[in-house]
Amino acid sequence: MHMVVSIIRPDRLDLVKEALTKIGVNGMTVSQVMGFGSQRGWKEVYRGSESAVKFLPKIKIETVIPGELVDQVVKAVADTARTGEIGDGKIFSFPISNVTRIRTGESGDIAI
Repeated sequence: MHMVVSIIRPDRLDLVKEALTKIGVNGMTVSQVMGFGSQRGWKEVYRGSESAVKFLPKIKIETVIPGELVDQVVKAVADTARTGEIGDGKIFSFPISNVTRIRTGESGDIAI
């Protein structure tokens, strides 16, 4: 099992969700997050005062999948979320040792 965490542009969420559903991803957790990388934010003027917006809105998608789907999931997210501009995001994947479904007590791959 692996967890894949994707940080993407908010406007790409629906496309990424559709792509993941097509390859068999059954569930995901989606959060609105703030962050910055190469973009470094921007400056805004409000009522004559200049302020720096350092964190930009992003979407974080977390999903736990069987190990054999990792490459497909990473490719699907990368291909769907890519605009070619700075700020497209990042994808992280790492192994998960166990998962337990609280309702039934099932553990391992069956609990995904």
